[in-house]
Amino acid sequence: MNWMKNLPNQLTVSRIILIGVFVLLANIDASKINFVYISPTVSHVSHVIAYIVAIIAGITDWFDGYLARKYKCESDFGRLMDPLADKIFIVATFVMFSDYRIIPAWIVVIVIAREFMVTGLRLLALKDGIVISADKSGKIKTALQMFALLIAGAGWVNVFNIADPVIWNLWYALILIVMFVTLYSGVSYFVKNYKLFLNKF
Repeated sequence: MNWMKNLPNQLTVSRIILIGVFVLLANIDASKINFVYISPTVSHVSHVIAYIVAIIAGITDWFDGYLARKYKCESDFGRLMDPLADKIFIVATFVMFSDYRIIPAWIVVIVIAREFMVTGLRLLALKDGIVISADKSGKIKTALQMFALLIAGAGWVNVFNIADPVIWNLWYALILIVMFVTLYSGVSYFVKNYKLFLNKF
């Protein structure tokens, strides 16, 4: 059963690899300046595959945590790398969708700033031998971000016309909700762990 104990961590690492595949495929675009000609068909197929890869990466996020809890094989590596892999996934996908003007750049800046600050807090905690796992607000934030990215990706691959005024307004409202939850989650980490940095100024 050793392979089962290592499976959650392997899924976490695979998520990071899948993110690289997503970014590579997402950049194959007929509307951008490329060194070689890319047809619209190749571009669209690449984006659809990238979207599927992103969904698979998102599924591994749920699956590795589920397996770790079910088989009681949670580890310090998983507690540290799982949220880190989530951050890499979120940052990569948000930046890519910002590049395609689906997510406003200013919201991406806020999301990335929050992720860097919480990561910095975790690194500070590690110096004191403390591992900060994702709390409830962090998990809700991640779930909302994943849902928003699922919607953004569907519009990106033309499942629906995200540029339609009604759809765009609904989408913008959703992304604003995600932003506020993201900010709340970040602040809650610092409030709960204020003692870690209180005496380090």
